[in-house]
Amino acid sequence: MRILIAGATGLTGRALTRKIQQSGRTPVALVRESSDLSVLPDGVETRTADLTALPDDVAEGVDAVIFAAGSGGDTPESLTDAIDRNGAISLIENAKKAGVQRFVMLSSVGADAPEKGPEGLQHYLKAKHDADAHLKTAGVDFTIVRPVSLTDEDGSGRIEVSTDHVSGETISREDVAEVLERCVSVPEASGAVFELSRGDESISDAMGHINRAA
Repeated sequence: MRILIAGATGLTGRALTRKIQQSGRTPVALVRESSDLSVLPDGVETRTADLTALPDDVAEGVDAVIFAAGSGGDTPESLTDAIDRNGAISLIENAKKAGVQRFVMLSSVGADAPEKGPEGLQHYLKAKHDADAHLKTAGVDFTIVRPVSLTDEDGSGRIEVSTDHVSGETISREDVAEVLERCVSVPEASGAVFELSRGDESISDAMGHINRAA
């Protein structure tokens, strides 16, 4: 299976790329011309394109797409819109055109109700909300993952998933990457929208009941 990763050189994306490679599947890192490729595992295939101006064939020849890019809450609103909303929507449409098997979206807790989020993050959450909404109706098999605050700690392998609200406040990027990698093919992840945090359940067990999580 060939998996295109948007945001592959980011902190979460590079962990995701490594996990996909270790799983025996083929990561295809979507990178800009200015990207630092040294952060990627050796031998990873790259595809050069910018999320703000994607070519029509960007998703050709891959089986799944994972959107793990993000401008963050501190960038100008115009860049947030260009990447987190417009870039994501453009990649969704190109993935649909290419006939991918599944599109996995790394979103954010709070994207369901951005107006209730912290004032400084509301625009970012609104962009995520709009991208999520487009994916839900795009006609492509999807999974939307909404983690709480990310940390750079080693993964614990223990998570909480919920279609409502998780009780945890943080989760490691490594554990998020593991969940994203599994969402590509786990049947229970099809059509699922869920929040994600550190928890008490193994990743394997939690992934087995995503659509029933509450």
